Amino acid sequence: MINISPYNPDWPRQFTELRARLSPCLGDVASAIEHIGSTAVPGLAAKPIIDIDVVIPQYAKVITIIGRLARLGYVHRGNLGVENREVFNAPPDSPPHHVYVCRRGSVALRNHLTFRDHLRRFPADLAAYAALKETLATTSADAERYTNGKTVFVLSILSKYDFSDEELAEIRRPNE
Repeated sequence: MINISPYNPDWPRQFTELRARLSPCLGDVASAIEHIGSTAVPGLAAKPIIDIDVVIPQYAKVITIIGRLARLGYVHRGNLGVENREVFNAPPDSPPHHVYVCRRGSVALRNHLTFRDHLRRFPADLAAYAALKETLATTSADAERYTNGKTVFVLSILSKYDFSDEELAEIRRPNE
């Protein structure tokens, strides 16, 4: 069973504190540090894990970032099948969170920001997504099934925006 918590108004503060830890280390190579995922959407229940996108202007900077984050205790996991995005697990002594390093303008970054911003603007879609997540959390035995179950909904939202069929397929692929 997947642990979904009701929206916690403390999540934005947790993100702000995590960004404050990351900024001194990444400020000269990152163009932004964004709060993404369900914890970034007021009112949305979520797994209580803060998701963070570190935006970089060019992918060549990722080698520098891997080293710097390692010094802070982050574990690099590779791109996990998503181009222009690198995944990092948080140090064990920090609040639960994941860091994703994404190239500015990449499909991965646009996916994260577009979906977050859409849910913030459209309460009906927020409610539908919340209901779907709750159903999946109680019926899916593992995180992979839970994530796969959300993909159709996410793609239905993203298809309303400036994503090509190829880009939507790129987003779908890691979740199949």
